[in-house]
Amino acid sequence: MSTTTVLRAARWADVDAGVVRSPGVVVVTDDRITAVNPAEPPPGAGVIDLGDVTLLPGLMDMELNLLIGGPGGPDGLPNPMHGVQDDPVYRTLRAAVNARTTLEAGFTTVRNLGLMVKTGGYLLDVALQRAIDAEWHVGPRIWPAGHAVTPYGGHLDPTVFQRLAPGIMPLSVAEGIANGVDDVRACVRYQIRHGAKVIKVSASGGVMSHSTAPGAQQYSDEEFAAIADEAHRAGVRVAAHAVGDSAIRACIRAGIDCIEHGFLASDDTVKMMADTGTFLVSTTYLTEAMAVDRIAPELRRKAAEVFPRAREMLPKAIAAGVRIACGTDAPAIPHGQNAKELCALVDRGMSPMQALRAATVTSAELIEADDELGRIAPGYLADIIAVPGDPSRDITATLDVRFVMKNGRVYKNDGG
Repeated sequence: MSTTTVLRAARWADVDAGVVRSPGVVVVTDDRITAVNPAEPPPGAGVIDLGDVTLLPGLMDMELNLLIGGPGGPDGLPNPMHGVQDDPVYRTLRAAVNARTTLEAGFTTVRNLGLMVKTGGYLLDVALQRAIDAEWHVGPRIWPAGHAVTPYGGHLDPTVFQRLAPGIMPLSVAEGIANGVDDVRACVRYQIRHGAKVIKVSASGGVMSHSTAPGAQQYSDEEFAAIADEAHRAGVRVAAHAVGDSAIRACIRAGIDCIEHGFLASDDTVKMMADTGTFLVSTTYLTEAMAVDRIAPELRRKAAEVFPRAREMLPKAIAAGVRIACGTDAPAIPHGQNAKELCALVDRGMSPMQALRAATVTSAELIEADDELGRIAPGYLADIIAVPGDPSRDITATLDVRFVMKNGRVYKNDGG
């Protein structure tokens, strides 16, 4: 039997038109929106009166890792030895806590981009996604990547992250370690075989990796092309951790769909992203908020070099019309503080409504779900949140989420 609920609020955000409208009356039947500001509400429907708030589509974070960070570490930071100290069960239980925290912050859909641990080949984020979809646990809708594809010694090679001696933690393509065209094809196939909905490739070095310079390209053009080909033939998109300019360009040439970070992109590469329609998930807030005082001195030096250049790059990407989706790289910032990325996007030159679009319709386009996510419109899934004030004037309103509905089910209502 169908259940109909009417949400009443002072305002709602029409992200397509780029305006906030009044009033905000949204009719939800089961898991779908069926009407917005109807002439008459359906008789007999339940009513939730939210008062002086603005209704927004559920926000989206296109880069995080729920399996690390959160409870158990100083200020929520990940234990640097988590890869060898935390077993898969403990890690998954911690992810369940982070998932609830993320949903209650107003983020109803996320991409979990890549494990970097030994799990015996199990894709823990896929398991978490299945448990949330079955409503065994509370959390956002997850696009899981399984294990990130990375070469020996590359960024996201757990052996490098934990500085382990040879033979301490042997890894295989099942856990993302792949060298050469045949290996990367097998690695992509393995992740998809076991439920990955997106492929993550470690395309360049990173600030947080000990073995490589941040800008170093880690795979050959042939390997990038093989990764993209395998994923795309299975109908799955590819996200590339790519900090360095040459790696970004190689990924774009290979047809990889999304660049994560893109910190050292040159002006020509920014134009290349815009011209090809390649998505950028800029994770810009972490460049000012990550707790770099708690990382190794050599990593602090890299951050001091890379982060200012990253902050200079993003305004150019915004001005060039690059398709920018919202992503935080949590726990590089704490889980639950995801909306601070929207504030940072505005600081870099987006209007508040552009930042809201980055976290709704553009993110929905990135995961090819823009026909049912990212808008408050009839026929769309009922992912709806409420914030005080008018976020199109003051984006910091998104830091105070009062109400969360996902798939028509209410998970938070601070108004009663």
